[in-house]
Amino acid sequence: MISLVQRVACARVEVAGRIVGAIDRGLLVFVCVEPDDDEAIADRLAAKLVRLRVFADGAGKMNLDLGAVGGALLLVSQFTLAADTTAGNRPSFVGAAAPAAGRRLFERVVATARALQAPVACGEFGADMQVHLVNDGPVTLPIVVRR
Repeated sequence: MISLVQRVACARVEVAGRIVGAIDRGLLVFVCVEPDDDEAIADRLAAKLVRLRVFADGAGKMNLDLGAVGGALLLVSQFTLAADTTAGNRPSFVGAAAPAAGRRLFERVVATARALQAPVACGEFGADMQVHLVNDGPVTLPIVVRR
């Protein structure tokens, strides 16, 4: 499972002009499910996101997680993170899971993060989304969870 994490002051996702998910301080996370991913990988990613220490403590060090700062997650499915751009100029997306598996495991990440007591908002799986964010830092981290 591939994810791209951005620490944000605020973020929102719109579909057809309506807001489907929004957060104030927290993490905007783009999530891509790969063909070999399973529930255990989804659970590990959710736990890592909830516990990721990327917020500054009193000394200015990245030492605090979402819970410590009262932050939230905004999870957005994004199969394009699996793009293969090694040949030619048109990306190939064969590295992304089929839509049904992608939806199931994306929803598993959402459910697991919520079970871990994190406030979670989401985009709309498979929709044409417009993502608005104010990157805080900026802090942007790629996170890959595999077997």
